[in-house]
Amino acid sequence: MKAIRSLLPHENIVYVGDTAHLPYGTKSRDTILRYSLEIATFLSEQDIKVLVVACHTACSFALSELQKKIAVPVLGITTATIEEVARTPANKMALLATRGTISSGMYQNALQNLIPIPCPLLVSLVEEGYIDHPLTELAIQEYLLPLKNQKIDTLILGCTHFPLLQSQIQRALPSHIQIIDPSKHCAMSLKKLLEDRHLLNSQTSAPHYQFFVSDDPEKFRLLGNTFLGSPIEQVHQM
Repeated sequence: MKAIRSLLPHENIVYVGDTAHLPYGTKSRDTILRYSLEIATFLSEQDIKVLVVACHTACSFALSELQKKIAVPVLGITTATIEEVARTPANKMALLATRGTISSGMYQNALQNLIPIPCPLLVSLVEEGYIDHPLTELAIQEYLLPLKNQKIDTLILGCTHFPLLQSQIQRALPSHIQIIDPSKHCAMSLKKLLEDRHLLNSQTSAPHYQFFVSDDPEKFRLLGNTFLGSPIEQVHQM
C-alpha cells in the first residue's frame, strides 16, 4: 500500500489485513484459498475497481482462483515481481520467503537459477516490532548461511514483511548483490493496468483510505504506522 500510495497519490484504497490468521506462510493451500476468497468477496462488496493481492503466499495458492471468481481485475504481487526479474539479467538469484510461498513452487517454476530460502521467523519478528533488533539480525544471518558459498547477484524479498528488514539484510550480504523489493514492481504494474483500462482516478482531491482487520484493530493501527510511515487514524474490525 505504501508503494501504491506513493506512485498513485489520488487513488482511494480499501485495505484488508487478515491479522487473526497470521502468519499465512505456515498454513495449507486449502486454508489460504478459503481465507483469500472470503477477503476478496468482502472487498468486492466495497465497489472496488481492481483487487491487488499483496501477500506472496496468498498469490502462490489463490491468485488464479481469485482471477476466475472476482469480477474486477486481480493483480498479484508475485506476478509483477516475476515479470520484472525475468527481464533483468542475473546469473543466480536467491528468494527469501515463507514456507508456503516456497512450497508452492511459483517462483522456482518461473525463474531459473533460483535458490529458495524459507524464513518463517522473520514475519513474527516484524509483527512484534523487532525491526532493528539483535534477535532479528541473528535470524537474518542464520537464514543467509546457505548463500555463503553461492555466487548470487540478486535477492528477492518474497514476503510483504521483508522490505522493512531490507537494510539489515543488505548489511549481511556483499554490497554488489541487488535486492528486489516487489512492492515497487507491483505498484508500477497497477499503474499500467489502470492506465490501459482507463481506470485512473481523475480527481485530484485528497484520497480516502479505509482499513479493515480481522483482529485487534489497535495493534494494527500502531504497527501500521511502521509499515506506512504515517499514522493510521482509524481501523475497522471485519
